Amino acid sequence: MTAPHSATFHVGTASWTDPSLIASAAFYPPDVTSAEDRLRFYAAQFDTVEVDATYYALLAERNATLWAERTPSDFTFHVKAFALLTTHAADTKRLPRAIKALLSPAELAQPRLTRPRDEVRDLAFDMFTRALEPLRAAGKLGQMVFQFPPWFTATRKNADYIEHCRARLPDDALAIEFRHASWLAPTRQERTLDFLRDHGLTYVIVDEPQVANSVPPVCALTSDVGYVRFHGRNKEAWQQKGISAAERYKYLYAERELAEWTGRLRDLKGARAVHAVFNNCYANFGVMNATTMKQMLVNRES
Repeated sequence: MTAPHSATFHVGTASWTDPSLIASAAFYPPDVTSAEDRLRFYAAQFDTVEVDATYYALLAERNATLWAERTPSDFTFHVKAFALLTTHAADTKRLPRAIKALLSPAELAQPRLTRPRDEVRDLAFDMFTRALEPLRAAGKLGQMVFQFPPWFTATRKNADYIEHCRARLPDDALAIEFRHASWLAPTRQERTLDFLRDHGLTYVIVDEPQVANSVPPVCALTSDVGYVRFHGRNKEAWQQKGISAAERYKYLYAERELAEWTGRLRDLKGARAVHAVFNNCYANFGVMNATTMKQMLVNRES
């Protein structure tokens, strides 16, 4: 989809394999049951997707090869950074053998690795980027989405770490999502956006429940790519502990809410491309909203 000011709009969801989506039986036809067929079907409806699985476990290069082979030439995969790269904890059991070999017995005994040594994180960076080479070679790798946690506040140390991420991945497109309001506070907002611009990083615009320390929906560009993640507006569940991701993101946007965002997306002047990713992954909510948003953008162009 191309807008009058030359930006292209791309709409998709934050997963094509979400268990609740598959269980809903409301998107994939009954005969679409294999991993290959699901991806091919999804790619016939949308031209972009954000891969969520890469946050939980490092990707096997073979999977990236298959994804590239099973999608059209103009399809784009955005990939969430592995948990250890964004200062989150990682499931110890799901770590690859090469990383486990660097861990102490005490670390291996823990269910989650929380404070990896530099050499461990460096290896995770290497394995993460190497596995994406098939997508990169096919011209299908979009943004590497670095979603930092709520405890990653606006400090010099954390800004330095973002610079470190940029230095580790100098030739790739990195998108930065903050989960703490301090980065976008009125007294800090312009400094944060300028920091991202100066380091060639894409700012992730978010629509999320507005509760304590939530990031406001600031619409801004720090590169030639606009990137918006729709997390839903389920205030009651947003910070609730002990619930599933599906419950946290259980929110179906109303058409009027999507219409408001359609205007905002088109107002991102100077963008070469704008990607709208629906992360309200509960049943078929994400694909429903993505389909509606896609149609709204087409209608506004005609």
